[in-house]
Parts: sequence; C-alpha cells; structure tokens
Amino acid sequence: MKLFATTQYVDQPDRSVLTSVAAKIVRYGMSVPALFYLEMAKPLAFLGSQTMVFFGPFVTAFMNSEGYYQLAELLEDRDNVEFLMEEIERLEETGKERKPAF
Repeated sequence: MKLFATTQYVDQPDRSVLTSVAAKIVRYGMSVPALFYLEMAKPLAFLGSQTMVFFGPFVTAFMNSEGYYQLAELLEDRDNVEFLMEEIERLEETGKERKPAF
C-alpha cells in the first residue's frame, strides 16, 4: 500500500545512497519510527541537514566523512526525503512478502 505520492526525479548515484540507507533502516526493524520521524521532519529537512553539517566534525570521528556529508547534502531536498520514505516502504513490503507466515 502506497501512503506517499511518487517523488520527482532523483538521479542514480543519489538513489543508490538513499536506497542503502533505507535498506539499513529496514534491516534493523526501524521502518515505522523512521517513517514517522521523516514525515514529521520533512518540512524541516534543510534545517536538519544543516544540523548534520554542524555536528559533522564530531560524528565523522567515528564514521566515514564522505558518506556522512553526502547524506547531509541529500537530505536538504524534500524530494530526496520523500524518495527515502518510499524506499523504506517498498523494502518493507518486499521483506514481508519473503517472510514465511506462521
């Protein structure tokens, strides 16, 4: 079931980054909280990405700085946030189809 409208154009390199983020969210079982948060924070996407840039020096001490700043840049645009939400929903649905019913 599709809850959100289809997004506009997202180019392929950005699409692969957002798809990998969505796959990690689904793998850890955080789909519902992530969708709830992303829907709630979508109007503040630019402010959130700038917050990521502000905390970047601290966070990148523990993780890959290139990927972190690329994600911060992608989350500036609401269309990318919408695409991330759609990817989470799509991966969640395909995951439910694969799991055996008890």
